[in-house]
Amino acid sequence: MNQEAKPEVVNDLVNYQDESVVSRTLIKKETGTITLFAFSKGQALSEHTASFDAMVYILEGKAEITISGNLNTLESGQMIVMPANKPHALKAIENFKMMLTMIRS
Repeated sequence: MNQEAKPEVVNDLVNYQDESVVSRTLIKKETGTITLFAFSKGQALSEHTASFDAMVYILEGKAEITISGNLNTLESGQMIVMPANKPHALKAIENFKMMLTMIRS
């Protein structure tokens, strides 16, 4: 994104690619990041942990997000917080886009 402050259509800032996960970092600071992702159907991020809290906001589509073994199905307009140091994984039930906000302090 350019440095000029102007309105943007969030869903237009990242696009799907067949059999891929695409990401675009919007803000990257020492205190946190905001990143957009586009998952094509069936794509996933395997279970992992992060040392910081993270919030996932589903922009469109549907995803499964597992946190500490608990399966959550999220759709457009829903969000969930993934607590620091808790294992989590994501899977695209259908094409979906999300905004990931990580807070480091």
